[in-house]
Amino acid sequence: MVARREWPVDIHPLPPLLHNQPQLIAGEVRRLAVELLASYDAVAVGYADCGTYGALDAVCDELGLKRLPGLHCYDLYDGEARLAARLEAEPGTYLLTDFLVRSFERTVVRELGLDRYPELHDDYFRHYTRVVWLAQEPDAELRTLAQQVAERLRLPLTVVPTGTGRLEAAMADLLSSVISG
Repeated sequence: MVARREWPVDIHPLPPLLHNQPQLIAGEVRRLAVELLASYDAVAVGYADCGTYGALDAVCDELGLKRLPGLHCYDLYDGEARLAARLEAEPGTYLLTDFLVRSFERTVVRELGLDRYPELHDDYFRHYTRVVWLAQEPDAELRTLAQQVAERLRLPLTVVPTGTGRLEAAMADLLSSVISG
């Protein structure tokens, strides 16, 4: 997206496994942002709140940064209102993104210890009723992997093609506000 739109940005990613410990996100964003602010005129945060319960906003306020909108990336793919309606209609929804579909074994199974302690499956997933894949760039391989995730969780799979348009629009707004202001 950045290359295609020729945005004048450098990307400095943080480890995706921070999402498994969202209480660490704000501190890691602060550490990296402080480092980058010494070399860049502007820094933007490519995270939604991501489970920090406002801690990321506090860091952004403290350092004068702006971040992507929303509670989590799911809002950026499905849209806040659509996602809220989807979760209200069926609260036991386990959400997947393309990233989670690709990395499920590593980011969920291994990180939760299910590879070593499969008996924990019901402790983690008994209240879920379905898997919804918010498919940004669906293809046959990802569809197969998403189906395998759903089967592993013993849940039906619903595929919702979302594309990346909402994320791209949010990124454009974020970059525009950082560059202009």
